[in-house]
Amino acid sequence: MSFPARPDAKAFRELEQLVRNVGEELATFRKRALTAESRLKAIATKGGGGDEAAEERVAQLEAENARLRARLDTAAERARRMLDRVRFLRQQQVGDPR
Repeated sequence: MSFPARPDAKAFRELEQLVRNVGEELATFRKRALTAESRLKAIATKGGGGDEAAEERVAQLEAENARLRARLDTAAERARRMLDRVRFLRQQQVGDPR
């Protein structure tokens, strides 16, 4: 006997993929941030700060960090919406007397 596919299975797969992608992005961003912090500490100990190139690079990294945070916020919102859809589908399935 073959059972019909669950209506929320696709939503679960999409949510799983979305969460996996967000996790991978977060790991990448964390690694980049740690690398940038270690470089900044090395620069600060060598020259005592005041290096224009280093300050410009820090400004670039801060701007990039802001963009990456915005992307993470967008991805988190998408994950929340997907989770809401899954909850709705579950409620519909539980409420369906079939």
